[in-house]
Amino acid sequence: MTVLFGTSLPVGPAAAATAPASCGRTPAAAVTQRPSEGSVHSWDLSTGVDGPGTRFVTFLAGCPLTCLYCHNPDTMRMRSGTRTSADDVIAEARKYTRFISASGGGATVSGGEPLLQPVFAGELLHRMKHELGLHTALDTSGFLGARATDALLRDVDLVLLDIKSWDRDTYRHVTGRPLEPTLDFARRLADLGKEVHLRFVLVPGLTDARENVDGVAAFAAGLGNITRVDVLPFHKLGESKWDALGMPFTLHGTPSPTARQVADAKAVFASRGLRAV
Repeated sequence: MTVLFGTSLPVGPAAAATAPASCGRTPAAAVTQRPSEGSVHSWDLSTGVDGPGTRFVTFLAGCPLTCLYCHNPDTMRMRSGTRTSADDVIAEARKYTRFISASGGGATVSGGEPLLQPVFAGELLHRMKHELGLHTALDTSGFLGARATDALLRDVDLVLLDIKSWDRDTYRHVTGRPLEPTLDFARRLADLGKEVHLRFVLVPGLTDARENVDGVAAFAAGLGNITRVDVLPFHKLGESKWDALGMPFTLHGTPSPTARQVADAKAVFASRGLRAV
């Protein structure tokens, strides 16, 4: 359960009483031949960090990456979520559509890694877009980009894509996975003309080397569809969650970057003609 402005937003059967009938044969329904369900960690409203405007964000549970600085390690395991129907999620989002639309916002499917559950993620995106009329965003590491069908991507207005390092060894150290699947997905999004906001986490002593930042910047600039780059300063706000889960937080002694370090990284992206914020 997540709490917003003092209002509980339940995940699971408690929301079903207000859920509408499914909206017909969506791409996901055609695949499953049954109402779509998935493992949901929580949902919330956010402003400014999950896409433009105020957005209804659904956080799916489960992620194939084990990022050293993950601020939501409780979303790493799919079994940590609650089995939830798409109807439940859509019913909750429907309550806020007028407010969301007035703000120029929309709906974001995030995680964890939403493409670990591509059918369920596709159902949500399709219905958010066509049933609720909302701008849609997919927040992903890109590692499982091959699981995103063309039908799923047609229902995505914006992709929030993380490229965590250009140096391959550093990327594997940070995430536990190889970089190439993310780059392949980024190229595919460019071929499709899909708008992308790139996210890069700046970690002192880990991802902040100028050649590493410039490698990401040069690749992004060559794609032609990156309309914004978010340089995100490393922080340790999720450290208590790691402790609660009995997981070692290996970046305990790593400082957050200084304002100058963040500005320097943004300047590298800007030097490649990208809008960095």
